[in-house]
Amino acid sequence: KRETDVAILLARPRKGPLVTRKLTDYRLRLYAARAYLAECGPIVRTEDLRAHPLIGYIPDFIYAPELHYIEDIAPGLEADLRSSSINAQYRMIAAGSGIGVLPCFIGDADSTLVPILPGVAIQRSFWLSTHRDTRQLPHVDRFVAWLAELVGRRQALLAGRPLPSP
Repeated sequence: KRETDVAILLARPRKGPLVTRKLTDYRLRLYAARAYLAECGPIVRTEDLRAHPLIGYIPDFIYAPELHYIEDIAPGLEADLRSSSINAQYRMIAAGSGIGVLPCFIGDADSTLVPILPGVAIQRSFWLSTHRDTRQLPHVDRFVAWLAELVGRRQALLAGRPLPSP
């Protein structure tokens, strides 16, 4: 509908006059606050999660299937503490309210959080989408190129590869 020049989406659009490409993959893991783990002890099996408050999305507000990842961890798991905001979920986890799933780019950046259950990792993707009629507008083209370069440089840095030339 041309309501926006560029959209970053959790799922690849399946229809419409759009130019879409994968921007990047990202991983999600389970995290808990160090203080929470010091109080409750280690969590070594997926089944151990059932004895802890889980933090996640409000089921009725999940607008994309890609956000429904608690079921990916173990069938029947449900969030006890819920928010429609990943930032609020992050704050609840960091405050020691329970265990939750965070993108690694959030969880790994906070030294007060500990990733738990290393065998549990979820992968998702961000998709970059523009309307085909506006994709070649100079400001859209420059922004898309800048964002793709920024993401590529960040991925190279994280992987220890040489940075791509600008």
